[in-house]
Amino acid sequence: MSVSKMKEVLFSEWDVAVRTISNLLSKVQEKDWDYRPRENMRTLLELANHLVQIPVVDLAIWQEKNEQEIRHLENKLQAGNASELIEVLKKGYQDFKAYYESLSETDFLEKKSKPFYFGAEMEGHTQAKWLTESTTHIFHHRGQFFNYLKELGYEVNMFDLY
Repeated sequence: MSVSKMKEVLFSEWDVAVRTISNLLSKVQEKDWDYRPRENMRTLLELANHLVQIPVVDLAIWQEKNEQEIRHLENKLQAGNASELIEVLKKGYQDFKAYYESLSETDFLEKKSKPFYFGAEMEGHTQAKWLTESTTHIFHHRGQFFNYLKELGYEVNMFDLY
């Protein structure tokens, strides 16, 4: 498979993620944003913010921003309702996709970067690996968000995921 085909396949999955996350966010009633399934878990709004920030924050991490810069970015991107959350997601995805599309084939396959949380003994990963990592990251948290909605009694099913 060519690099351009691989990116095309992954970004078609990202398009599904952005569309379905936006639709799920639109279903949430204001009264439910404070829902927390357990004391040691995020609220629905905290989870939603983490979810929609993935394109921006993951990209910043892969671009080797330090922890302080990442925390500042997360705070700056905080949203309080569905329309703001969707805006963060869509804008972040545009920038995320533009970055990966701008990479040459060589940079995509060979350029390595190391996130702030890797220890000194750990080697960085390629941009191709990070794109794959971010793809699994966003779908993992979309699944969590879907489950929160199920627990709250929302009418959601597998058709909301495709």
